[in-house]
Amino acid sequence: MAKALTKSQIAASIAESVGITKKQAIATLESITGLAYKHAKNSFTLPGLGKLVLVNRKARQGRNPATGEVIQIPAKKVVKFRVAKAAKDSILGKK
Repeated sequence: MAKALTKSQIAASIAESVGITKKQAIATLESITGLAYKHAKNSFTLPGLGKLVLVNRKARQGRNPATGEVIQIPAKKVVKFRVAKAAKDSILGKK
């Protein structure tokens, strides 16, 4: 399996394709990241890539894998990333 791109590699690729400096590309990435963190509560969409959404999970019963004891897992909020249809089609190919 191929290794994931690092932040530096992503910034270098963006800088080369857009024609900006690597520092400007890193600043752009950090700006998008900050914007995503700030607006994730209301959902944040990156067009063509996907959407960050806040989801409420219900309380449920689970098991302690070591002892088999039934435990109660409390309700909580989690962040999920929903991949856009365009990204799925591009990566997996159309059916």
